[in-house]
Amino acid sequence: MLIVAEPEFVPTYAHPGDAGADLRSSQALTISPNSRATVKTGVSIALPSGYVGLVHPRSGLAAKHGITVLNAPGTVDAGYRGEIAVTLLNTGTEAFEVNVGDRIAQLVIQAVEQAQFVSVSSLPETHRGDSGFGSTGVK
Repeated sequence: MLIVAEPEFVPTYAHPGDAGADLRSSQALTISPNSRATVKTGVSIALPSGYVGLVHPRSGLAAKHGITVLNAPGTVDAGYRGEIAVTLLNTGTEAFEVNVGDRIAQLVIQAVEQAQFVSVSSLPETHRGDSGFGSTGVK
């Protein structure tokens, strides 16, 4: 994978077998409660055609501080060559400090297929049908 980044910002996998590589903040800022901020990572990548980068929240930031990725997962298309930025949302009750070098999100690289959309007047029947949100209950 081709990447442009200073060595301290190159995404890294914390453990062997991890799906997500950590993205780090290249800037310092404060995110107030119930506010969001778009945080630069200092990373630009060149994904091959047929792949996507998906930006996911870090579970520890979510559980301990209420910090999540606003549009999770964020999508980095194969044709995008700009810097990856992550929009973080502070759902917590206290301001959250982001320092240069902090791990703020995870980047998962996946193969994707382009769908061929075919317009029809109706869809085949299934057991679920058009039952949507909440259709399976909570228990």
